[in-house]
This record gives sequence, structure tokens and C-alpha cells, in this order.
Amino acid sequence: MPMNSVNTNVGAMVALQNLNKTNTDLNTTQNRINTGLKVGSAKDNGAVWAIAQNQRSNSGALNAVKESLSRSISTVDVALSAGESVSDLLLQMKEKSLAASDSTLDAASRTALNDDFKALRDQITKVVTNAVFNGANMITATTPTTVAALASSDGVNKITVAAQNLALGGGNVTIAATASIGTQTTAAAMIATINTSIANVSAALSKLGTGSKALSSHMEFVGKLQDSIDAGVGNLVDADLAKESAKLQSLQTKQQLGIQALSIANQSSGTILSLFR
Repeated sequence: MPMNSVNTNVGAMVALQNLNKTNTDLNTTQNRINTGLKVGSAKDNGAVWAIAQNQRSNSGALNAVKESLSRSISTVDVALSAGESVSDLLLQMKEKSLAASDSTLDAASRTALNDDFKALRDQITKVVTNAVFNGANMITATTPTTVAALASSDGVNKITVAAQNLALGGGNVTIAATASIGTQTTAAAMIATINTSIANVSAALSKLGTGSKALSSHMEFVGKLQDSIDAGVGNLVDADLAKESAKLQSLQTKQQLGIQALSIANQSSGTILSLFR
């Protein structure tokens, strides 16, 4: 190839190639600084981008898991609060029954105790009926809700907390909805029934409390898991801005030198004119 030619300027071609490469690297660095990402799209690094997208999907799915756990915790906690109220009412009913079992009571006192007993009995029904969160009632006799919270991002694993019927006349509270202590005999018999109900309700509340603790513990774990996944995604795709800043300065200097080199190479063909003077 001729060393001196007005048709082909090899020096300028090489200088332009180097300048174009520098400009490409500079655009990449500026984009990383603007976005904070070294892998912002599939064309940057297809394999890493695909892994990051999969992990982002898992992290996003864990938001749904946390929402499910939060609703379930609230549902169980409402049931627990209502159950504790039922237990307290049973204790008061036992006190009334024990007082009414005294054979020396006069009619007026027995009537007053019976009225108090029936008011407490009816209050149990009100508590159970109103123990509702988001349409779910875990302690009612009619279609009680068993909580089944999401526990994993794929929806396969769940944490189940069984419903506990605390309504009058049920398996736990064996006191009938029409129960009374109007006589000394019924009052004495009611004491044993109430003792059984108190023991059953305590056992039911223990199960609900264990379930609530399991849900809260898993909620904490899911939060930590999501943080770990997000940190892992950051390790894959986040740019080191200190490194990119230093690289930006270097590339800007190379760009200026590349422009000067191209300018010098373009001037070389002008020297050919001196040969014809």
C-alpha cells in the first residue's frame, strides 16, 4: 500500500477506530453512572441479567407472602383477643354460679345473680360474633375460618392455623345458649360445666397463640430473606460508582487525545502538496 496517498489515509482510519471505541466505552460508563447499574439490560450481560430478573421475581413474590402473613396474623390476633374475653367472661360466670349455689340465698339475691349470669352468657355470643377481621372469623360456630397463610414465593408452602369454635354450646364452651342458674341445683351443676369450658377455651387459645407466634416468626424470616435476595441482586447488577467515576475521567482524557490524533492524521495528506511545489 502506498505510504503517501490522498485516497487512503491509514493513520486517520486507525485514529478514528480508536476514537469510536473510546466513545463507546464512554457512553457505557456514563450510562452506568446515570442508572447506577452495570447490567441494566439483557444486552449488557444476558446471563447475569436473566439471573437478576429471576431473583427480582422471587423478591416481588415475597411481598405477596408478607401481605398474606400480615392478614393472617391480624385474623388470629383478633380471634385471640376475643377468646381471652370469652375466658374472662367464663371466670365471672363461675363466680356467679358458685355464689348462686349457696342454699341460704333469698329469692331476690338468686334472681339478681341469675340475671348477671345470663348477661355474661349473652355477652359471649356478642364477642364471638364480632371477632371478625377482613370477613374472617376463627371462633364462630357457623363456617369458622381456618387460616392458611402463604409461606413461600411459589405458593406451595403454607402455614395453617386451625379455627377454634368458642360459641355457646360448641365443643369448647359447653354452656348452652339458654343456660341459667335460677335454682341452687342448676347453679351447682353449672360450676362443673364452666370449669370444663374454661379448660377447653384455655387449650384453644394456646393453639391460636402458637399459630400466631409461628406466623410472626415466619414474617420476620421472610423479611430477612427478601433483604438478602435484594442485596444479592445488587451485587450482580449494581455499578461501582467510585470505579466508574475514575474510569470516566480516564475515558474523557482518551477522547480528547483521540480527537487530536485524528486531527493530526487528517493533516498528513496535506504534506503531499509540498512534493509538487
